[in-house]
Amino acid sequence: MIAEEVDGLAVARIASAIGEPARARMLYSLMDGCARTSTELAVAADVSPATASAHLNRLKAEGLVKALAQGKHRYYSLDGPNVAVALESLSVLAGDPGPVFRSTVPSRLRNARTCYDHMAGTVGVSLHDRLHALGWLEPDTVPGAYRLTGPGDRALAALGIDLDAARALRRRFACACLDWSERRPHLAGALGAALLKVAMQKKWVTKDLDFRALTVTTLGRREMRTRFGLEVR
Repeated sequence: MIAEEVDGLAVARIASAIGEPARARMLYSLMDGCARTSTELAVAADVSPATASAHLNRLKAEGLVKALAQGKHRYYSLDGPNVAVALESLSVLAGDPGPVFRSTVPSRLRNARTCYDHMAGTVGVSLHDRLHALGWLEPDTVPGAYRLTGPGDRALAALGIDLDAARALRRRFACACLDWSERRPHLAGALGAALLKVAMQKKWVTKDLDFRALTVTTLGRREMRTRFGLEVR
């Protein structure tokens, strides 16, 4: 059958893309959900930057990775959960758990810090994920943008956030910002800025006057647990 023949060719093409050792190392280094630059992936694959770029173009063409441009860098990550499932199944057959990412960012900055006017670091990423898990945030029509659901609108308004004012600003209301230490998104835009402002006003976090680091207070840990079901340190 023609359909079976086309499917077979597609499977063979994808298998060939995964099957090259350097490309496989790149893919498995992305299994932790953290995005990487081509330079980092070149190191992971033990190839030159030029070779890494060629490999990434192949992986991108086969729908195995996606690229996000942020500032002067391009960050690569797996193109969806189906890719991760396929790689996980292959690793079971191979008996190889794959490499583990180790962050070299100082813990003082990694846990919580400011990113321009919103919260970043482990706490910022966890809050972003929790808002989605609670069903308060959902993807908007513009890639990388979010909108509040009805329950989210009510919950954040109850925190004292002026959502109408945030929406009226000449900037994106809510969007993903790739966290440079966690390599996963935290919440940016007017809503992210408003959340950080409220957290500071309510003394959930305090800011290091000499640096970008944020300290989560005892009150902040309690409030984040109560309001968001989020355990932070």
